[in-house]
Amino acid sequence: MTIRRWRIGTRGSALALWQAHFVQERLAQADPSCFAEVEVIKTSGDLIQDRALLEVGGKGLFVKEIQTALLEGKVDLAVHSLKDYPAENPKELVLACVPERQDRRDALVMQKGQPLSSLPVDAVVATGSLRRRHQAKLLFPRWEIAGLRGNVDTRLKKLDAGQFNGILLASAGLRRLGYDARIGRYFEPDEMVPAVGQGAIAVECRANDKEMRALLGRIESPKARREVEAERRFLRELGGNCTTPLGITAIIDADKVELHAFLASIRGERHLKDHASGAAEKAESLALELLKRFWGNGASELLERE
Repeated sequence: MTIRRWRIGTRGSALALWQAHFVQERLAQADPSCFAEVEVIKTSGDLIQDRALLEVGGKGLFVKEIQTALLEGKVDLAVHSLKDYPAENPKELVLACVPERQDRRDALVMQKGQPLSSLPVDAVVATGSLRRRHQAKLLFPRWEIAGLRGNVDTRLKKLDAGQFNGILLASAGLRRLGYDARIGRYFEPDEMVPAVGQGAIAVECRANDKEMRALLGRIESPKARREVEAERRFLRELGGNCTTPLGITAIIDADKVELHAFLASIRGERHLKDHASGAAEKAESLALELLKRFWGNGASELLERE
């Protein structure tokens, strides 16, 4: 049997490596003749840790160097957190695969050994996300929301050092890294709307690489693809970007889909929240109907740059 070798481009964080190895294993299962080697690529988002993402260009900083490596042929495919994957990308690249999606919810993480009941009503809770910040403030007006950067382990260390009473993170990342027990509370999508693609993985390759696209198609989840395409369509048509305080999630269960959306101004003093449901096959059109309601309720004013 001839072994075909591929190179997977990824960030070097523990979570990014987990995702890359997840894709590596799925490819090996789909085609035993496939050997994919993981190659770590440093990104601007990893190197800049002293400023909020909003100040330095948003989550797109986590993918641009990896995309450059893909375009230059240094790697054959790239693995990203789908919530970090920009709405618009180079035409030479394609989102070739969305594997099975995991938990999309946001979570409140407590200091080590502390139960949720120990959280004060005026708790200091940290997050690096404007979307989480503004929704948390609506749910818990007495919380003081602090800023936070770094990978999962770095954030947990800051929490356990006593800098905060709690931190807000994506539950998928916590569960992938074995930190389930640290979660004090899950936020259901109807109370804290997740980010576009949260809990999903984006696998990207060159658009003209037919062999790679065919291989990646074997580990695709049609359900996850339909969900994230509806979410990303909402994002593209809204004109939002990686710094927009936006949440949109499509939840498919059998032949039904439920969508929840949230949009706030940068400072969070104004927001919109709505939901829609219908046939799963109409997920994308339902997202557009939901967006139409957002426009009618003043979304353009919330998108004004401040």
